[in-house]
Amino acid sequence: MAVSLRVGVLGATGMVGQRFLALLENHPWFKVTTLAASANSAGKTYKDAVAGRWAMKTPIPAAVADMKVLDASSIDEVAKNVDFVFCAVDMPKDDTRKLEEDYARREVPVVSNNSAHRGTPDVPMMLPEINSDHMAIIAEQRKRLGTQRGFIAVKPNCSLQSYVPAIDPLMAFGPKDIFVCTYQAISGAGKTFATWPDMVDNLIPFIKGEEQKSEEEPLKIWGRVDGNKIIPATSPRISAQCIRVPASDGHMAAVFVRFDKKPTAEQILECWKKAAGKPQQLKLPSAPSPYLIYFAEDNRPQTKLDRDAGNGMAISIGRLRTDPIYDYKFVCLSHNTVRGAAGGAVLTAELLAAEGYITAK
Repeated sequence: MAVSLRVGVLGATGMVGQRFLALLENHPWFKVTTLAASANSAGKTYKDAVAGRWAMKTPIPAAVADMKVLDASSIDEVAKNVDFVFCAVDMPKDDTRKLEEDYARREVPVVSNNSAHRGTPDVPMMLPEINSDHMAIIAEQRKRLGTQRGFIAVKPNCSLQSYVPAIDPLMAFGPKDIFVCTYQAISGAGKTFATWPDMVDNLIPFIKGEEQKSEEEPLKIWGRVDGNKIIPATSPRISAQCIRVPASDGHMAAVFVRFDKKPTAEQILECWKKAAGKPQQLKLPSAPSPYLIYFAEDNRPQTKLDRDAGNGMAISIGRLRTDPIYDYKFVCLSHNTVRGAAGGAVLTAELLAAEGYITAK
């Protein structure tokens, strides 16, 4: 598929914005033409706006280093140079919600990393391998917004993108109760060890809002499109505990599952081995293959060793075993700023472009 689309990054100076630019540097479909951030960064070159706080392991992409940063609130100025935007702004939720709708109403599709519209009934919250059918709601959203091109699509919270992909292939067995404890890297808070020294040799058993998101957002992902809205699923029941740990990148999850129809361990492993979705079928540029990777070793996956599997887009799983209270337990790992944030949004945009929802002006 030959695609050439101009993309803007809103919130380009933050941790996720930086990850967007690193991932898009050599993207075969998308070319970054516009950078936008807060008024404090507007007017500066990008390299000056992030001086002293570029957090990626690779250098600032040469194509954007000298690009002037625009004010993200200058919608018309941004809109004239892009076919769509990624949004990773750091603003209050109500302000983010309005900004994204304003872009959509200006006929600019928005693929967002933010949480502001995850609960909006006609906004698809996409984990592309799982609920690609939710794209259909975009037609209804456009009716509400009064647009031809513009719409908003969002990706789910990073905390659930390790374990939801592992549960989804097992839905035929009726998972009914899930307990999950996530161990989340500091980059999920937009931090490094240099900027958050208190996290060295430390764990914090609280991450604001994460547990509610981990318990509620999967139900929308597993929901169904009905008329002009997405109806969340009513099961499984999910209980989550979220802990900040001293890892730079990578969210680990310890998962416990009870099923209506308990599968064998061999059936579970076979389901994970065969797991794939529309991104793999379409061979999208960012789609990992395999999508799920199971490690037979007792001490894998490990955050430092395995977070970059599939260029950071694959989900690593290990330690499947029976549980005396639930049916099974296992661990999962995902890269939180790649699959869990910018990379997941890029894959979502690739799917939306492949299916004709994002087009060149």
